[in-house]
Parts: sequence; C-alpha cells; structure tokens
Amino acid sequence: MAEQVPIVLSQFAFVSLTDACWSLDAPARRARLESWLAAVRGAAEATFVYQVFPMDVRSDFLVWSSVRAELPDVPARFFDAFARATTPHRAFLRVHDTRWGFTRPSQYTKTRSTQEMDPFAPGRATYLTIYPFTKTSEWYQLSREVRRDMMGEHIKVGTQYKSIRQLLLYSTGLQDQEFVVVYEMEDLKEFSALVGDLRATKARPFTLSDAPLRAAVLRDGTDELAPWL
Repeated sequence: MAEQVPIVLSQFAFVSLTDACWSLDAPARRARLESWLAAVRGAAEATFVYQVFPMDVRSDFLVWSSVRAELPDVPARFFDAFARATTPHRAFLRVHDTRWGFTRPSQYTKTRSTQEMDPFAPGRATYLTIYPFTKTSEWYQLSREVRRDMMGEHIKVGTQYKSIRQLLLYSTGLQDQEFVVVYEMEDLKEFSALVGDLRATKARPFTLSDAPLRAAVLRDGTDELAPWL
C-alpha cells in the first residue's frame, strides 16, 4: 500500500514593485511591504519570501504560500484571502505571475522519498528553483509500465544528489503547465549538474516544455525586505 501523502496547495507568486512604490522613501516602502507580507501570511499556513532580482529581471521577489487542502473549499478560501490581502497594495505591488498546484501520491512509486520537501518545515535551504513542466502527448500513450521504468531512472539520478530536495505539484487542467517542479538546495552548481544528468535520461524526449525556470534566494530569517529598500 502506498504511503499516505497529505494534500497540500502551494502557490508561488512572483511580485514586482511599481514605480509608485519606488517613489516612496525607504521607511514608507518598508511599512508598505511589511503590511502586505503580514496580510499575506494570514492567508496561508506557511509563507516564505525569496529574492529573485537580479537573477531574473521579470520580478523582484517571490512569495511561497502553502495550505493543507484535503477539503474542496480550501482553494477558494485561500485565493480569496490572498486577493483580499493584496488588493489594498496593488498600486505599489504587482503580482505578475503565479504558479500553483497540489501534492498527491506518485503513480510510479509507493514509497515517499526522503528528499521530498515539506512545505511547512522551518529551516529552508538558501536557494530555490521553480519551473512549470509539461509532458508530450506521446508520453501518455505509453503503457504505465514503460513510463514507470523511465521515471525509475529519473528518480535514481535524483537520489545521487542527496542534499537537493524536491516538491512536485500537479496542476493539469488548472494552469497552462501540467506540473510545477520545485527544488531547494545549498549549492546552485550542484543543482545545475543534476539538471544536466536528468536531461540525459530516457524520459527527456517526452518533455514538451520546462520553462521559464526561476532561481531565488531565501530571505526569511534575515532582513527579508533589505533588497527592496
């Protein structure tokens, strides 16, 4: 019997500061950001803040929010709370992209990986990468056994990088991508090596898209607002 996996909704919101926000002096800008972050934290069970700029110029920072989602009304309540938290600040903050999905048991293995990320755990790693992922239609025409064997190779490669943790979110039919793949690590060079190894596996030709990939730096536990003041 497969291990029970808690159903979690995680959202990754990419946020930019508007010209109106940058026109404020540093204390006013800090107050605005602190007010918004406090409201956003009230919308979720766990919230983490990451710096994105200048690694990616499309956004300034990233907010990762998670809630347990066993009940069907949880997504509606979370998105309503996030919108209500953000609306009073939209002249100063622009949420220009979100990626979200649900955790669920894997169809390829009955055992939960020790490298699986816990969205509610404290002590996050320094770096996080996130990207949407979609398989080709040909992938789904293969038998489950063939897909399981190829994913077994994929999983085996991942286990060789024991310090890198992964979170897989399912979003088929909910956003443009089918999955949101998230990794956290202490060494970006090691993660780049992992991606290179994964692209040499047999499942790689069945990837339709896996972009845009974003990298971010954790700012919780330090002065998380410092890069934007």
